Amino acid sequence: MRGSGRKRRRLVLVGVAGVALAGAAALVFYALGDRITYAPTPTELAAGHHAAGTRIRLGGLVEEGSVVRGANGAVSFNVTDTVNRIPVTYVGILPDLFREGQGVVAEGVLETSGGLAADSVLARHDETYMPKEVVDALKAQGRWQEDATTAGMVGKTGTAAAGEAAPQGQ
Repeated sequence: MRGSGRKRRRLVLVGVAGVALAGAAALVFYALGDRITYAPTPTELAAGHHAAGTRIRLGGLVEEGSVVRGANGAVSFNVTDTVNRIPVTYVGILPDLFREGQGVVAEGVLETSGGLAADSVLARHDETYMPKEVVDALKAQGRWQEDATTAGMVGKTGTAAAGEAAPQGQ
């Protein structure tokens, strides 16, 4: 009988430890929830899963011929994933690497018109950066060319290691 008492205590301890571990994991995910950001592509935004007034990060390419510079640092441009485009407005100084055909992440608020009023624009940090979501979208469209030195270099954070392949046609 004494052996069954030990087994029962051990089972209870394992159960309590499992519940405590699950609770701790839930608290960590809850605390990190506000810090985890996802950069949807224009196609994902076009699907209508985000309401106007929602703060988002939009990832894609600056569409060729879409950059219009206005007065007082105002800039408008389209972000595309080669299937859909989202108009972006921004007032401020753009990164030095910002240009048409390059990867960009714009952060701001979705407008009722479907555009993005950006308060932050991030360009590629080098010639190899591309948000993971955009890479996945370009691969799905067959517009991504990958060589042996770049396979698997796009990370969970959306950044790529040196030598990342560029989309075809650039």
